[in-house]
Amino acid sequence: MLQVLSKEFNGFLNSLIAYIVIGVFLTAIGLLMWVFPDTAVLDYGYADMDTLFLLGPYVFIFLVPAITMRSFAEEKKAGTIELLLTKPLDDWDIILGKFLANFFLVIVALFPTLLYYYTIYVLGNPAGNIDTPGVIGSYIGIAFLAAAFCAIGILASSITRNQIVAFLLASFFCFLSFLGFDSVSTLNLWSSEALFIKQLGILYHYDSMRKGLLDTRDIIYFLSIVFLTLSITKVILGSRQW
Repeated sequence: MLQVLSKEFNGFLNSLIAYIVIGVFLTAIGLLMWVFPDTAVLDYGYADMDTLFLLGPYVFIFLVPAITMRSFAEEKKAGTIELLLTKPLDDWDIILGKFLANFFLVIVALFPTLLYYYTIYVLGNPAGNIDTPGVIGSYIGIAFLAAAFCAIGILASSITRNQIVAFLLASFFCFLSFLGFDSVSTLNLWSSEALFIKQLGILYHYDSMRKGLLDTRDIIYFLSIVFLTLSITKVILGSRQW
């Protein structure tokens, strides 16, 4: 697994993909937090980072698939997937190695946003007037969200050999899993089942963690999403039909 992880992560760093992704993410979040008047922290008047944690997932819906789309699709198209499978690695080593490489790249993209926290911390009135434990909980929540989206992106990439198709599928699956269940739960078709349907979606559990509440049920939910999605990927990879 570590071999695959190292190869994939170094592959990102040796290409423009990592730098473009990180640049686009930081630019988008920076504009939303500091420039656009409807979401800018300075105009909002409160020392918090809600803009990042509220709008970040919508950026991730497109950003994470752009990272994961090449994971298996590129290997299949180039014909290197067979070579990879002949190495002394089982399917889980390959899947987990690729998953962790993509996940670590997203975390690297998030890391510079700590500068935003420091800036708000200094500019607060009085200085330090920011809910630091809440920010820490929100960072943990968005990290779990990134892990779920990375697992979904890996699954989408294992379905096809076309990177564009993998990107579109991953974006759709991420959007559906994040907002789909919440939207369906608002339909008048449900009564007592509405809350249960809402709880099936990522948004319900992410909102809880975004408020700084680290509930074991939310953590178990995200870990279950990652495990289930990667298990489906293993089944697809194990079929050897591409």
